[in-house]
Amino acid sequence: MSDYIVSARKYRPDSFEALIGQDNIARTLKNSIQRGQLAHAYLFCGPRGVGKTSTARIFAKTINCSHPGQDMEPCGECESCLAFQEGRSYNIHELDAASNNSVDDIRTLLEQVQIPPQVGRYSVYIIDEVHMLSSQAFNAFLKTLEEPPAHAVFILCTTEKHKILPTILSRCQTYDFNRITIPDISRNIKAIASAEGVKIDDKSVHVIAQKADGAMRDALTLFDQSVAFCGADIKYEDVIRNLGVLDYEYSFRLVDAFLAGDYATALVLFDEILNKGFNALHFIGALSEHLRDLLVARTGGLEALLDQPESLKEQYRSQAGRCSVKFLYDALGIASDCEAGYKASSNQRLHIEYALMKMAFLSKASAADVAPAPAPAPAASATPGPAAAASAPASASASAPAAAAQTPAPAPAPVEVPRQKGPETSDPPTKIGGGPSKSAENARAPQAEEPIEILIDEPIEPAAPASGRKGIASDPVRGSAAHPSQPTGWAPPSNDAEGGTPLGGDALPDQPATQPAAPETPAAPEAAATVPPSEAPAPAPSAPAPRRRGGASAKLASLLDDTPAVVEVAEKAEAAPDRIPEDDEIIGRWPEFTAKFAAGRDRLERTLAAAHLSVTTAPDHKLLTFEVVNEAQKGWIMEKVLRDLENQYNDFLGTRSIRMAVGVIPVEDVGPKIYMPEEKAQDLMDKNPEVRNLVKDLALDTK
Repeated sequence: MSDYIVSARKYRPDSFEALIGQDNIARTLKNSIQRGQLAHAYLFCGPRGVGKTSTARIFAKTINCSHPGQDMEPCGECESCLAFQEGRSYNIHELDAASNNSVDDIRTLLEQVQIPPQVGRYSVYIIDEVHMLSSQAFNAFLKTLEEPPAHAVFILCTTEKHKILPTILSRCQTYDFNRITIPDISRNIKAIASAEGVKIDDKSVHVIAQKADGAMRDALTLFDQSVAFCGADIKYEDVIRNLGVLDYEYSFRLVDAFLAGDYATALVLFDEILNKGFNALHFIGALSEHLRDLLVARTGGLEALLDQPESLKEQYRSQAGRCSVKFLYDALGIASDCEAGYKASSNQRLHIEYALMKMAFLSKASAADVAPAPAPAPAASATPGPAAAASAPASASASAPAAAAQTPAPAPAPVEVPRQKGPETSDPPTKIGGGPSKSAENARAPQAEEPIEILIDEPIEPAAPASGRKGIASDPVRGSAAHPSQPTGWAPPSNDAEGGTPLGGDALPDQPATQPAAPETPAAPEAAATVPPSEAPAPAPSAPAPRRRGGASAKLASLLDDTPAVVEVAEKAEAAPDRIPEDDEIIGRWPEFTAKFAAGRDRLERTLAAAHLSVTTAPDHKLLTFEVVNEAQKGWIMEKVLRDLENQYNDFLGTRSIRMAVGVIPVEDVGPKIYMPEEKAQDLMDKNPEVRNLVKDLALDTK
């Protein structure tokens, strides 16, 4: 039979000084012993392997020691201390609550409590895993725990404090034990290895301490396992192979691959890790921890948060210096999302591989974000001035198609025409097509009129300019060469001084043009398109037709300051027919229109379809009133829908003579509801006197 004892038992602390990582609890217990202020019940709670039961034994040994030292450490020489060390003490009683959790076991304990100690002053009862007691056993234990004999001290130990009844917690002094830190575990392992004559390097000690997860007992068990595998000389490579720990080098190589944008290397490394039998979820967790350590190493003042041996800290700092904070932050986010969705994924390997590829592409995205923008290409040609355009050779127009095929065509230049006003004021020129003109930019002037931006759906083809006219179509700057993106034969509408009317009928007075007049040059054959007589614009009517301002909207810039809004007006070439439809047509075509108008908006379609319609005739228009069920619907329709509804219904009927109004269906007074038989009988008698007389004559009971 071997005399071998595992390190967790052989090097178990036997004094407060030997306790590791629980200095505050050791100090509190020693002070209470020194001052003679011992409680009758203690509760030691905390994770596994942190010294709860060891502290309870040291405390029991110290309070029964005959000659404690100045710092309240047991002497180890008196009869009580010797009996405790040899395991024959009758003053310390340990009970495993996991196997003795019934009421009968507690009853036996309570009978034993009444016996005073034979040696020493106190009988100490250590109940381990006390949360395993049943509720009945806890209740049977309450009275004795609250008022035990003077010689009895109870120490309850548990890893699950939340399972203990509040009535038990209120009767005990509670001490919470902390997890033991990695440096404390590492120092203890090195001391034990030195005592055992075992050689071990710092990286191996750190791996064991980190895998122990704050439990000294687990760390010593892993140490014994490594000694059994490696012998007296423990190497880092042997430790990670024996304990199944992923090598740090894999994490460093993966991050190097990410920084190089080499996703192929990352996938190969991941496959190699899986072939060695590592769990994929543990791998992604280790990678997340590595990224976190890199972020800590890169940030100044956080060295205390980097729990790594000194031999690795410099390697972390070196790699962290090559990583940007944004890269580490984004990579951590990808790793965290991958770890969170791992169990829900149907293809878990692909789930992790996709996350690795995204991390590899982070460096490429960062490089694209910070890459300098390419220098702008020099302009092919500037817009010629009036004199330069007049002196341009004729061969330039012949080479224009080839140049247009190589470079994208510019947007049409805005054409500014004056707008007719009264004699007192004059508007700034109106802009037709193209981008915003300088007139709109100068609209901040106090006396400047509001320019109107007119969007023409289709290009207007005016008649070919006659000889001697100074229209815009004959201008070399604003002619066909200024609009290479327009079809052949297109030319901006001209302000004809001899009677022509631009825009289908609005007479424009003779005003100075915004650009200097250019010498007349013959237009190129492709630019001067011949307009058939049937397509020539109609002569101006005696009174100008009112302009249609459909789709007007104020620009955002004018809402942010005091600049007048530039209104975009879509004006159709054809004038709306001036007719007044009949009432039957207005009401009869309403369902068809509402189905098209409210398509995809079910609530609006139901509201309009259920509305009550009525038509009122006026001399020049008809008023269509539709009634909805409540005021809320009425307010919403008037605010959001009514104007658009009126415009589109006029378009639908081909007229401009319909106006709309919204009303509310009046609520009818239906009177009280009749439910009970007595009420029904009384109502019948009120409506029919004969029934009342019949009931009276026959003495019928109507109740």
